[in-house]
Amino acid sequence: MRDMISPQVRSIDGLQIRYAATEQVDGPTALLLNPWPESLYAWEALWARLSARARLVSIDLPGFGQSEGREDLYAPRAMGEFLVQLIDEWELGRPHVFGPDVGTGAALFAAAQAPSSVSSLVVGSGGSAYPLEVTGALKAMIEAPDVEGFRAVDGRDIVANALALMESHELSDTAREDYLESYAGTRFAESARYVRSYPSELAALRDELPEIRTPVQIISGKRDQLVPPSNAEYLHEHLPNSELALLDTNHFAWEDGAEEWGSIALDWILGGYRLAGNPAQVVAVGSANSREPER
Repeated sequence: MRDMISPQVRSIDGLQIRYAATEQVDGPTALLLNPWPESLYAWEALWARLSARARLVSIDLPGFGQSEGREDLYAPRAMGEFLVQLIDEWELGRPHVFGPDVGTGAALFAAAQAPSSVSSLVVGSGGSAYPLEVTGALKAMIEAPDVEGFRAVDGRDIVANALALMESHELSDTAREDYLESYAGTRFAESARYVRSYPSELAALRDELPEIRTPVQIISGKRDQLVPPSNAEYLHEHLPNSELALLDTNHFAWEDGAEEWGSIALDWILGGYRLAGNPAQVVAVGSANSREPER
């Protein structure tokens, strides 16, 4: 059914990748990437709404959710290369890539490496600025000398603590258990390698941003306690073809702010991306309909 996420598994580049897809509709294709420490069920609140207007293909990135991981892919640049390969092998055309949280860097690197592979990006809530501007538990993970401390704790407990930042969205039992199970045992510690690559990876991304001509819609929570909105503002400043929306949410903007997040994303892929940067604008906080120039 269109309004249900029905996970399947498919092989690519020697890895078993979990995904969910909808049937083709008269509209664009959107490739949805999982946030962390979540999975493709992060799109549960938006699945029916998005699938009514677009073909959806949602994946758990390698090493996240229930997808098989590989050591060389725990970095945004390598993950971007993987996305380009997936888009080609799965014959997705030129999808719009939705990459909140850890998907932000991967999507941006994909656009930098192969601009003809994507139509646009919807990103945000992920570490982007260099020098780094992250706080709280995320900062501690990146600055820790190694991941051994995280190995000593069941990943389910770490995920449960992270989900406490969710403010209004009520997770289904299926989604919550999937998030917990996806990072059980030492699997969370393994996935943490991805964000621990940020110091070098975001330095490299900084040099790529001015050359990315792909239209980019940035959506972030203005009260994010892990990834401050300065990261979204940094992207908006450095990308030549972007728009910025700051929602009145904490970190989980795609769930706590699902109504606004979905409205902005749909408007974007249904044509708004063609107007990006002409001039670039920012969506006023707390309203998906009110706009004011930022620069």
